This record gives sequence, C-alpha cells and structure tokens, in this order.
Amino acid sequence: MDLVTILPLVLIAVVFYFLMIRPAKAKQKKQAQTLATLGPGTNIMTTAGIFGTVISNGDEVLVEISPGVIIRMLPAAIAKVIPVEVPELDTPDGPAAPGASGPAA
Repeated sequence: MDLVTILPLVLIAVVFYFLMIRPAKAKQKKQAQTLATLGPGTNIMTTAGIFGTVISNGDEVLVEISPGVIIRMLPAAIAKVIPVEVPELDTPDGPAAPGASGPAA
C-alpha cells in the first residue's frame, strides 16, 4: 500500500478522535469533578431539571427538593452544582442600586 491509499484513513481517524472521543472524555472528566465536590448542603440540578439540596451522598444520593420531601437518586443523574448566590449588602445610605458604582457627582 502506498501513502495515498493510507492517508485518507488516517485523516478520518484523526477527525473522528477530535470530534467524538476527545469531547466525550472532557465531559466525563467534568462530571467526575462535579461529583467529587458534592457534600451535604450542596445545591444541585438533576438531569431531569429538578433542583434540590444534597442531604447525603455515597452509592446513592439523598436530595431534599422541598422541605420534608427527600428523593433518592444515582450520582450520575446530577447535571450540575448550583453556586450559592451571596446577596449584596446594604450600604449605610440604603440598598445598593443596580449598576451604581459610587456616590453621584
């Protein structure tokens, strides 16, 4: 076989790697990092779009989706961790206005 015959096959394999395999590995790595950060009190969103707070984790995760309503799920069903939003503190002059950067001139 000569180089002209093998080159298209090699090119297809390289394109397949960059379009299919590499993104899948990156997604798996991100999911593993997400699951490693889980702990009691972590706010999450499931793959079904249910928001809740982790009660305990292990082989199965217990998630409180409403006060007193706890569901049991597999860790693979957790889509992402929801960051805790810190409310803005009020200034001595009153609540901070959106977009305000300082005193008016």
